[in-house]
Amino acid sequence: MELLISYTSEQYEYVKGSRKVLFEYCETISEKDFVNQNTSFGRGGSIRNLLVHIANTYEYWIANLVLKKNKPYAEYEDYQTIKEVRLLFENVDLFMEEFISQINYFENIETPNSINTVKPLQLFSHVITHEYHHKGQILSLSRHLGYIPVDTDIMR
Repeated sequence: MELLISYTSEQYEYVKGSRKVLFEYCETISEKDFVNQNTSFGRGGSIRNLLVHIANTYEYWIANLVLKKNKPYAEYEDYQTIKEVRLLFENVDLFMEEFISQINYFENIETPNSINTVKPLQLFSHVITHEYHHKGQILSLSRHLGYIPVDTDIMR
């Protein structure tokens, strides 16, 4: 069990490091462009909306489904700057730390949809790969807005 906790904790540290680079890059984007909605991109099509959507996914699967926290989902309009989004993710990091350190990795988790049950490692993998999917969209969207994206890969 200690090995699994160590592995997922280290993996999540890589995710946070990559996210930190993305957030630093987002600080170079104007506030107008940060919230500018482009219908070619999903989830409201703005950098802000994609970031809030990522946080909402962590909230749904980890905070609410697994940890039973009953957290309300973050609303796009409540976050106008990258500084505000950083604060949102500080909260995500807190319940992710709780999840990583307290979850029984061998116990199936009931889900309210047709999947029925999942393993904690599946949920962990799902939320981080989901984040990376949308991170790619954010970088692509920023390029459409005239910015030059930075390398946010774990191996950089």
